[in-house]
Amino acid sequence: MAFGSSEDVSAIKLLLLLVVMYGLVSALTHSVIYMKFVNPLGNDAPLDRFSEGRTIQHVRMLSQEIDGRQEGRPGLKKAAEYIKGQLEVLKERASSNVRIEIEETTVSGSFNMLFLGHNIALGYRNHTNIIMRISSVVSKETDPSVLVNGHFDSPLGSPGAGDCGSCVASMLEIARLIVDSGWVPYRPVIFLFNGAEELFMLGAHGFMKTNKWHDTIGAFINVEASGTGGPDLVCQSGPSSWPSNVYAEAAIYPMANSAAEDVFPVIPGDTDYRIFSQDYGNIPGLDIIFLLGGYFYHTSSDTVERLLPGSIQARGENLFSIIKTFTNSSKLQNTYQTNYSEVTASTFNDERAVFFDYFSWFMIFYSRRVAKVLHSIPIFFFLVFPFTHGRSHSWSAALCDFIKGIFFHTVGIILAVVVPVVFSILRLLFSSQTMNWFAHPYLAFLMFVPSALTGLLIPRIIWRGFPLSQDVSIVKMSEEALSDEARFWGGFGFYAILTMAYLVAGLSGGFVTFFVCASMLPAWISFCLSVKFFGQRSLRSTMFYILPLVPCLAYSVYFGGFLAQFLIEKMGMMGSLPLPYGHYVPDIIVAALIGVVTGWCTGPLMPICGHWLARSSILQFLLHLSVFGLALSSQFFPYTTSAPKRVVFQHTFHTAGSSQILESTYDFSVTDSNSLLFLFKHSPEVAKELNVTSEFSFQSASFSKRNDWMAIFPVSFLFSNSLKFPAKKDDILKQYEYFPELSIQNLSLNSEKGPRRVHLELSLGSLQEVWVAVLNITGPLSSWSFADNLLPGTETYGGGPQSYICRLSGPSDGNWTFWLEANSSEALRVDVSVLDQKLVEPMKRLKDLFPDWVDVTAYSSFMSSYIL
Repeated sequence: MAFGSSEDVSAIKLLLLLVVMYGLVSALTHSVIYMKFVNPLGNDAPLDRFSEGRTIQHVRMLSQEIDGRQEGRPGLKKAAEYIKGQLEVLKERASSNVRIEIEETTVSGSFNMLFLGHNIALGYRNHTNIIMRISSVVSKETDPSVLVNGHFDSPLGSPGAGDCGSCVASMLEIARLIVDSGWVPYRPVIFLFNGAEELFMLGAHGFMKTNKWHDTIGAFINVEASGTGGPDLVCQSGPSSWPSNVYAEAAIYPMANSAAEDVFPVIPGDTDYRIFSQDYGNIPGLDIIFLLGGYFYHTSSDTVERLLPGSIQARGENLFSIIKTFTNSSKLQNTYQTNYSEVTASTFNDERAVFFDYFSWFMIFYSRRVAKVLHSIPIFFFLVFPFTHGRSHSWSAALCDFIKGIFFHTVGIILAVVVPVVFSILRLLFSSQTMNWFAHPYLAFLMFVPSALTGLLIPRIIWRGFPLSQDVSIVKMSEEALSDEARFWGGFGFYAILTMAYLVAGLSGGFVTFFVCASMLPAWISFCLSVKFFGQRSLRSTMFYILPLVPCLAYSVYFGGFLAQFLIEKMGMMGSLPLPYGHYVPDIIVAALIGVVTGWCTGPLMPICGHWLARSSILQFLLHLSVFGLALSSQFFPYTTSAPKRVVFQHTFHTAGSSQILESTYDFSVTDSNSLLFLFKHSPEVAKELNVTSEFSFQSASFSKRNDWMAIFPVSFLFSNSLKFPAKKDDILKQYEYFPELSIQNLSLNSEKGPRRVHLELSLGSLQEVWVAVLNITGPLSSWSFADNLLPGTETYGGGPQSYICRLSGPSDGNWTFWLEANSSEALRVDVSVLDQKLVEPMKRLKDLFPDWVDVTAYSSFMSSYIL
């Protein structure tokens, strides 16, 4: 690899210049997405300012001082008492012109939902919601109000500092700020401290179905966390563009883009937003979520120390400003208003808007109607240009060259994705370890960015062998100028077509490619003007092309870098696919994404810069760098304490009756592509305890069936290659006297051959920390007492026949009573699985044997089956 020619030297200079430019932009991006630009205020901040320091005190109390805020554990009740106590203190010191009402409500109900693509019924009882309504003393009970929702329950095995202690703590600080700042809301503000979100949004459902204020809500803000900080992104908004418009006007640190609304529906998960805005209301609202720090999401590492400084400060200042703007808006209406239908028709018929923030400095917002015009302009430019510049006699030839340019640019973008994917597969063919980049994201960029650039440049080299359709003598332009023009308008046409495709598909992320088009035009004009002074093949002319693109390229790095970091963090919990193909999937996904991001961030440069970079010396350098990155990454272990591997550990008891154990097993599963064999290889103490030898393989293992994981349905569909190991039966008898049991109360027949109804009672025995009970019912079920007697869609679970699944949650001190109705005399089968969070001592000891880079979610599952 030699750089002998002057053009090679110039190419290296340009490459180094681009590396410096992208390096500086990447440093800026890192500073922004990790909130380095926000100065968090401490405990001694003025009382009329939101304070991250004061908020952290609440988080520390909820996640550290209180032990466990899961349903079935005493910590959840203590958290409710703490929240209510804090609100009572605020009420006592509120001024006389503010009315504060505080309620502690228990909600019960039942409904059907589609979650993670699976049908399920949910029955719940006695979940706690804490509600605070702040209004002026002259406000009416029916005045339109703004709801702020956050949940104080936490996931299994997690202290929940980020998810969602940070949400609740922020709400408490905002409530304090309203009281201490002297601001009297123009319209009422309702804070819903929701006690059952992790159980599939039960607290929000209970509020919407039973609370006296639910009809007064004219807008809502749902506060969530899918990590421990970073951008507090608006992931969903609607219906209509009004909520996002309010956010654009009010946010101090805007962190929103409408492309997130295109992506969120395909992400496995959901929030209370769907209850308020979609399933049980048509309320305008915002879904605002912490997205970074996903390594700790739903793990035991979600502690107060993991919260990213500055994140809560930015969230709090944003929320307070947004609440003010919502309450002062003339569009805030509810069902009590006489002109509600008129306002709804005029306001909410507007489709979703297009919006995005620029490095959290400012926000660009325009309506869908404006987007239809604006996003059509690039394709208009592309189609009109061949007819201009006196080319009426050769426009078809020009258009032909431009189409060639589109083709080559498209191939380059495709190869920018394909080449890194091929490199990732080749590496894994020689390595038993995948996801080496997981704990070290920079490795993913080192591995895949050079190979993506290689793919992007390959068509530029091939281009030189293709003749132009235009005749140089007729057009009276040099071949170099015609070639640059064809490549530029080809690239421009590619992004113009994508912009139009977004528009036609009804998606809101078209601003991404429109921004590229809008930046390429002034860059081309600047380049054409510079050519007159510096020549067609001059680095100076190339620089005049690059400079106008810098704002667009910087945004591409900002958006793309954040997206890549978010996805890498989430790959640890995206599920394990069957081997051997599942071994390759995470690396392929990350390689493809970084290829897309690289193409997006550098693609607009290629029409002009490609002349310098598309040469064999540069490609050799990039290929050597790719190989070095692949080799280097193989030396790194995929996990650390700051990026743990997730393991689900279930102690399964198959029972008969209230005190008989048929089988006891330890069941293990992982949520990423490094299998349990990898885990046992690097956890020798665990392997020894389970009698796993070095020759152990999946061929000799006992597989855990999918229906053994019924207690966490439908999350169990993320698992594959789960293993089971024998465990002692008698340890549980020292802890519990009685196990869950289903019994028949009475049986009623409508006729000899007609429907029959079975009345049942589910006793949870002496279990102490029940999180949920799951029923899987197969047979001729025609009705039941859940969900207003409506059956959900059927499921095929564990390879068995079609069945109906219902999850029951709530305090376990009483029995569940219900009835099932069959439309024939054929037997009904009911499989029961009860999840208990209390562990026996041997299981605790086994859990503690795992290394510190493993995060273990452990629980007990009691399973039994009944024929009715």
